[in-house]
Amino acid sequence: MTSNETQTDNVHLCFPLLPNSCSKLHHFVVVKVAMYVCLLLMILTTVFGNLLIIISISHFKHLQSPTHLIVRSLAASDCLLGSLVMPYSMVRSVEGCWYLGDVVCKVHSSLDMTFCISSLLHLGLISVDRYWAICDPLRYRLRVTNTTVTVFTVFIWLFAFVYSFSVVFSGIAAVGLEMLILQTYCVGSCVLFFNKEWGLICPILTFFLPGAIMSFLYMKIFHVARKHAKVMSERVTGGLKSQSSAQRERKAAKTLAIVMGVFMFCWLPYFTVTILGPFFNFATPADVFDALVWFAYLNSTCNPLIYGFFYPCFQKAFHILISTYICGVRNSDTLIYE
Repeated sequence: MTSNETQTDNVHLCFPLLPNSCSKLHHFVVVKVAMYVCLLLMILTTVFGNLLIIISISHFKHLQSPTHLIVRSLAASDCLLGSLVMPYSMVRSVEGCWYLGDVVCKVHSSLDMTFCISSLLHLGLISVDRYWAICDPLRYRLRVTNTTVTVFTVFIWLFAFVYSFSVVFSGIAAVGLEMLILQTYCVGSCVLFFNKEWGLICPILTFFLPGAIMSFLYMKIFHVARKHAKVMSERVTGGLKSQSSAQRERKAAKTLAIVMGVFMFCWLPYFTVTILGPFFNFATPADVFDALVWFAYLNSTCNPLIYGFFYPCFQKAFHILISTYICGVRNSDTLIYE
């Protein structure tokens, strides 16, 4: 047996009958099963966690405030990401192959960008909403209505959709990288390249700018919340901080720290590599970049936990829905929000 025949036998191709097929990733069966199980659990948590928030806000009028309508739209972005994008990304990550062709690859990449950008911008809109509600409560009640919030969320969806599909299908982000794409292309790949210009524009527009706004507003919110808690404490105790006031401060600090911590932890590595990639000849290994993509997806998994399970009103709504429609238990306590 010749050396060429040996190499051909050892290499598993995505499309064995095509001469320019990509090579499959070689994993042990145990590793492959573990990857599928972990990613599938993440997908199910993303889909059903966000679906539970959508149903809760839609079902209970008590939860249909402007803030919660933004949270519902955010949950819709994350739920669609988990159901329409992440399953195909899972197969591509584990197998190393894209089996659905170039057109579907472009649609998948466009939807991926759409839902991720929508999720990021909704997080920014929530920070603006919370800032107005806490720092300017009188004008907030007059200006921020369900109609106003609906207009902003529709704008976010339209911007994310038009921006993503335009960038992907026009190929503008890959201008100047034609030779690199030709050299690295093989049948069974689904990779979106960004040149130096768009490698800066996309992260700044969709992550660093909203992230900076969120950081600034949440610091202002925390400062104002501490000031309010201190004033209330002085009125009640004559200058001594009450235990309830201290607890409120700690809870506010914890919630804001979790919001910003998870947001930065999930997205900063991915966008940092996206910016640096074109300047360093895309030197990041494919496995590392793929892991960073799933870290970014993790934010959509954590959003329902942060914006849902940390708030008593959502906890009560979840309890009612699960006990009534899944467990079949219905008593007087489950009618509080209806």
